[in-house]
Amino acid sequence: MSSAGTRAIALLRRSGIAHVVHAYEPAERHGSARADRPAYGIEAATALGIDPHAICKTLVVEADGELMVAIVPADAELDLRRFAGAVGARRATLAEPRVAERATGYVIGGISPLGTTRRLRTVVDATTLELERVHVSAGRRGLQVELSPADLVTATGSTVADISRPD
Repeated sequence: MSSAGTRAIALLRRSGIAHVVHAYEPAERHGSARADRPAYGIEAATALGIDPHAICKTLVVEADGELMVAIVPADAELDLRRFAGAVGARRATLAEPRVAERATGYVIGGISPLGTTRRLRTVVDATTLELERVHVSAGRRGLQVELSPADLVTATGSTVADISRPD
């Protein structure tokens, strides 16, 4: 699939949102994540020579039984307690990988907050608004899209909250 063919890129083009697509060769992965492999966001930052704080990871979260999306910098960790508080839930947990893939229509490592097959309530970490530009998955491993944080919030219909802590 070409970069023009991802749902994320198509959404940005339809919306008239300025963006830049960045491709890189992702590491081949087999099986589950291991401690000796960098996280997808850190891998993308390294491959593209970008500050890991400017790369955002997209995490699917289950909060009181509802699937939602959290967008946090790759060099930070999602604080599930803060996330739950931000969405008015009692409890939040990371969704199982298969559940996340089904809900978004993307594969792990390529989950974009843009163009998901199901519209999911989304929360962007407040620290991303301090940046001039951010990068999120463009809907495929090895493909990132760069845009302004404000455009990310607009394109995803997100709310903004303090939902991360340093990794």
